[in-house]
Amino acid sequence: MILENSAEVRFGSSKRSFRLKSTKGRPFLPRLFGQNGAVAAEHYLSAGAGLDIIKQGGNAVDAAVAATLVEGVVNPQMHTIGGELPILVSAPNGGRPVCINGNMVAPGRATPEEFRARGYDKIPPEGILAAGVPGAMGALLVALSRFGRLRFADVAAPAIDLCRNGFPAHCGLIRQHKFGISDNAQKFREAWPSSAALYLPGGRLPNEGELIKNAALAAVFNYLADEEAKAAGDRVQGIDACFRAFYRGDVAKEIIAFSDSRDGLLRRSDFECFEVPIEESLSVRFRDVDIFKCGPWTQGPALLQSLAILRKFDLLAMGHNSIDYVHHVVEAMKLAFADRDQYYGDPSQVQVPIENLLSDAYGDARSRLITDKADMALRPGDPILMGPLLPAERRNGGAVWGPGTVHVDAMDREGYSAAFTPSGAWIMQSEVVPSLGFPLGVRLSNSLLGPQGHPGVVAPYRRPRTTISPSMAVKEGRTWLAFGSMGGDQQDQWQLQFFLNRTVFDMSVQEAIEAPKFSSEHFPGFFYPHDSELNRLRIEESVGQEVLKGLARRGHELDIAPGWTEGFLCAVERNEANVLEAGIDPRGTKSEVFPSQAVVF
Repeated sequence: MILENSAEVRFGSSKRSFRLKSTKGRPFLPRLFGQNGAVAAEHYLSAGAGLDIIKQGGNAVDAAVAATLVEGVVNPQMHTIGGELPILVSAPNGGRPVCINGNMVAPGRATPEEFRARGYDKIPPEGILAAGVPGAMGALLVALSRFGRLRFADVAAPAIDLCRNGFPAHCGLIRQHKFGISDNAQKFREAWPSSAALYLPGGRLPNEGELIKNAALAAVFNYLADEEAKAAGDRVQGIDACFRAFYRGDVAKEIIAFSDSRDGLLRRSDFECFEVPIEESLSVRFRDVDIFKCGPWTQGPALLQSLAILRKFDLLAMGHNSIDYVHHVVEAMKLAFADRDQYYGDPSQVQVPIENLLSDAYGDARSRLITDKADMALRPGDPILMGPLLPAERRNGGAVWGPGTVHVDAMDREGYSAAFTPSGAWIMQSEVVPSLGFPLGVRLSNSLLGPQGHPGVVAPYRRPRTTISPSMAVKEGRTWLAFGSMGGDQQDQWQLQFFLNRTVFDMSVQEAIEAPKFSSEHFPGFFYPHDSELNRLRIEESVGQEVLKGLARRGHELDIAPGWTEGFLCAVERNEANVLEAGIDPRGTKSEVFPSQAVVF
């Protein structure tokens, strides 16, 4: 190569260089290893709080609870404790990870007729009418009581300190697309004064690094800790007192008063009957790994269905992120997510044929629908009859499931593993309750008003369908991976790619996280306005021009995404020597969403 000025260009000839090999394909962030504890979270203060808890004698579940409480303080554009929280926990004695169902529960008055009588043809995407009984705090307390070692006061101390003394505002909180303070400042000023008072100091946008304090939320945490201290009995009874204080005591009283002042649906009876179920997780086996997800009230089984389809193909021979590989993964996801909309729902109220959906026979039948061309239709199958396609006249159509989430993973030396995916009650769609310092979730807007018989139709005490979805993988008898992401309908698409990167292509945790990602918008999303873009594939430009051109030739409608905008994963891993590894996605920082951090010791 000769430049215009005739200066000769050489490659690899320097004797002073510290590296001559190409850095292409190498991760930006280092691999992090430790023996005693590992935490990956969407904020450095959350990760630090979790690790401090392990150093104080807590286990991985204590750490995840502490980190999640901090997430609800420092990343309120993505989650607060008024939201929802599915959890997977694995104990040292092995066995299946268990699921803790921290989803919202619909009010007893939430019916299609109630919303239609108020003039709605869809449940509104923001405000009090989309609120139910918040599940996140209950899930944290159940996890702490059942699997933790410390008291609520211990694990809440870092969050209380940040509320009382302030935390530095970060770029994601201020400028995140749609969710940040900047994009919602006018609404705060004009309609939600309590949100403005908390997040617009002096009526202006906060500066990066400027401290934000939340005295009301600190008071809530202190109230729960005080009720714990008053309780007679052991640690578990003290945590039970926290649960009663939140759902039967002053916190519930304040939420109901706030709802009443805005003509909401919540009543005290909704809180009095609220409980947090502990459920059996679902799984499929892929190669020599068992991967576990929560039940069909989440979209998690769609990842399992995708694997059941993809294990019929030689993905390794196709090559990572090749034209053939991306095409097959996308087409498998389109089939799995079509079933998500057709069948998934609250299994306590609707019949979900989940065993058939996850079966080998059904996965094999569905895999035979994949050809060399992108399919343009939304194609649910017939798991009852094991048929690859459901007749068109029996298909439901579609409804959006939802955005906005954080994620926390933790492992400890003893063998505990935790994957928490807190979400909802973000500040963009719900006003802060002034006396409590947090907004209420709007997950009820995932629900539909019809047609009758659809598994997603709103009903009294029904848990709405949700995208939030932690993952765990067990290998050779040990909990090998705990991972998850934010991202609404994309969450399990990105997690699927991470898992395949790790299992099929033997990438390290950090490499698997950072590799280029993609997501399909072919199927209806879970959130208002419940729309879809058939055949649209959003894919990072870093996969390369040849792959993009090849996918276009196969019929995919491409939406070329900037690099570092598809993914947002966290993960921790335990190897065969019980050494722990943690990784996070630089996309959080690059995309101005949140300052993710992984820590180990």
